[in-house]
Amino acid sequence: MPEGPYVRESALNSPDVIVITGMSGAGRTEAMHTFEDLGYYVIDNLPPSLLLAVAQMSGLSSGVGRHLAVVCDLRSQGLFEELADALKELSAHEFTYGILFLDASDEVLLSRYALNRRPHPLAREGESTLDAIRRERQQLAAIRERVTLTIDTSNLKPKQLRSRLLAEFTHLTEQQLMEVHVFSFGFKYGMPEEADIIIDVRFLPNPYWNPEMRPLTGRDPLVRDFVIEHPQTQAFLERWCALLDTVMPGYVGEGKSRLSVGVGCSGGQHRSVAIAEETAMHLTKAGYHVLTSHRDLARAERRSS
Repeated sequence: MPEGPYVRESALNSPDVIVITGMSGAGRTEAMHTFEDLGYYVIDNLPPSLLLAVAQMSGLSSGVGRHLAVVCDLRSQGLFEELADALKELSAHEFTYGILFLDASDEVLLSRYALNRRPHPLAREGESTLDAIRRERQQLAAIRERVTLTIDTSNLKPKQLRSRLLAEFTHLTEQQLMEVHVFSFGFKYGMPEEADIIIDVRFLPNPYWNPEMRPLTGRDPLVRDFVIEHPQTQAFLERWCALLDTVMPGYVGEGKSRLSVGVGCSGGQHRSVAIAEETAMHLTKAGYHVLTSHRDLARAERRSS
């Protein structure tokens, strides 16, 4: 068992520092992306001697900083000779840690390198990929004694590895981890390039033509009620929310970590704002992590002031 304060984490907790290591081609990049989605500060190929300094700089010692995930591999010579001392330093400063080892069979690793048409990062001049894999495995033998969790990715697709890591290091579901950005915009100011889904609500009754509501926005109760309570809007929202309920699980299933939903009207002031707020409310109630913004609302507010 590894020295220090690390205790095998349940799905309800995660250690302060995760050291990601293992065979090249076994999924370290996918692991990095997953820990980034979990809010970890991720660093690739960090010398172990810097572990404590980086942990302190990231604010972990204050209790409010981001957790840290670092990839340590054989690209730096003498790497694992330093790792034991670095972990002792973490323990002395009351940081919890874990070592994640990603592995795969030689045959699978060889197949992955052939498929990607990339050389093994540790291959010497004139050395075959298989020989490089075998040499790397031999050099990693010492670190295997300190590993907390080993995941064999031989039969795992990237999204399956992601699901396994989420099950090990967080209590949140993939649905809760997917960041959904719902925003309003005005078509007259240009189409948003960042949107994954765009809905055009210019067909709804327009508060702009009412002098009393013209200077207001979709956040004002008068405008909001005018837009949302209209029978045409009610019929639309029923179908719009049903569509979202149908497609959102598909995005989650594909492992998408961020999704942008754009709601557009003519000027981005009335209808799109009200519908974007209603959309965000629906998705929040459905269990998604939702952020809301209004791209062009400031333009309308400047005109009205």
